[in-house]
Parts: sequence; C-alpha cells; structure tokens
Amino acid sequence: MTTAPPARLSGIGPLLREWRERRRVSQLELALRAGSSARHLSFVETGRSRPGENLVLRLAEQLDVPVRERNALLLAAGYAPRFAETPLDDPSMGALREGLDRLLRGYEPYPALVVDATYTVVAANQGIAMLMAGLPESLLVPPLNAMRLTLHPEGLAPRIRNLRAWRGHLLAQMERQIALDRSEALRAVYEEVKAYPPAHEDDDGAGEDEPVPYFALPMVIEHDGQVLSFVSSISTFNTPMDVTVAELAIETFLPADPATVEYLRSLTP
Repeated sequence: MTTAPPARLSGIGPLLREWRERRRVSQLELALRAGSSARHLSFVETGRSRPGENLVLRLAEQLDVPVRERNALLLAAGYAPRFAETPLDDPSMGALREGLDRLLRGYEPYPALVVDATYTVVAANQGIAMLMAGLPESLLVPPLNAMRLTLHPEGLAPRIRNLRAWRGHLLAQMERQIALDRSEALRAVYEEVKAYPPAHEDDDGAGEDEPVPYFALPMVIEHDGQVLSFVSSISTFNTPMDVTVAELAIETFLPADPATVEYLRSLTP
C-alpha cells in the first residue's frame, strides 16, 4: 500500500521563499531573527508545515515586506488580512489629510507633493503648480502621475537642463522599488516612461559632465527664463498600520543654491 504525499497546508511557502531570496537572507538567519528554527522555516517553505499568524507577521517584519504584501502572506497562510486599505477620502482619514495639507502649505514657496506607490499625485502645493505652469492640458487630466509629468517629452523634460542625469536617477529609483515591492502597477509606469523619446531631437546630455557644486544630484530646471536647482528629499510614515498610508511618500524639493531661494521668495506675496 502506498502512502500519498502530505498535502500542502498553505500556499505561503513559495511566497515566503521568494521574499527571503529577494532580501538575500538564509533560512537560518531569518529563523534566528524571527525567533523560530531553520527546520521549521524549511517546513513552511516546502509546504509541510503551516506557520502561526504571529510568526507570519514576524517573518514579514524581518524581511521588510511591504504592508500590502504582508496581507498577501497572511491570506496565503489561511489567515485574514491584518492591515486595512482605507481610501484617502474616507472620513477616518481626515486628520491625515489635514496634516498633509498643512505640511505642504508650510513648505511653500518651495515645491512639495504627496504620491502613492505608483507615483500618482495625491496632493501638491503651489510650488509644484508653479513648476507645472504651461504644461499641455492633456498631461494635467487627473489622475496626475509625477513620473509621467516629469519625463514626458511634452511635460517638464524639455525644461530640465540635466535631463539625462535626472532621468537616470528616476528610472534607477523605480527599478529599486520594483525589485523590492514586486509591483506590477509600478512596472507598467516604469515601462511607459522609460520608452519616452528624448525631449529634444538634439538631447545629447550637453552640460551634464560639467562639475556640479552641489551636495547631492540636483534637478536643474528652467522656469520663465530663470534656472532653478532643487535637491529632492522623500519621507514616508513610520510603522504604518494601513496599506494606503504605508504607500504614501512626501517629496520635497530643497533649493540647492541661493539664486533659487531668492527667486522663489520673490514670487511670494
């Protein structure tokens, strides 16, 4: 009489192994971090054992799995999702929206915006509106996408003096996120903007090899005949408990030279 192989207790094994390999962590190291054993973790990955809910969450935390994907791991293990995904316009998000609006207004006249996981613009201040002035209406139809607005040949791209370097920086940033988060939606945006033709037929990156006296790569952009320089900074929420909040990012543009500061302040009533 032959014995049938044990049935898989859950579908979490392949997902967990994929995240572990993405983070380049051994079974032993992950098990020690999560307070388990390499043997048990091996059984989980091969489908021979079902992990407890708390262990799933500990493993996800040690692997820095995005909040959305933590829900996927829980579901694959047979548990209910732990993290809600609340629309930003829900009444319960009122304090968050108010806080974001206050932050953006407080940063004016310097540009700042809030984007989600695919760079869809959630909120922006007057500094961003100033940079986008004059863009074609076809690009300003909601929902706005920050990467599309920046790299589209009819968007900000023709105004960016160091477009080749800045474009390379943005594409590399998206590549890192795709590798970490497995986001197909973000990959679609990446493939779209990567395929954009040069903003100018003579776009050869002229001037980008010149010495740049900045502390970080700036975005050098023209506005009404004035050359402005900004350094970008991105902030996220610490220990988010909601998928929507976890995927928000606040990007602020810090003036990189005194001329930019003086010009922006001159626009402030």
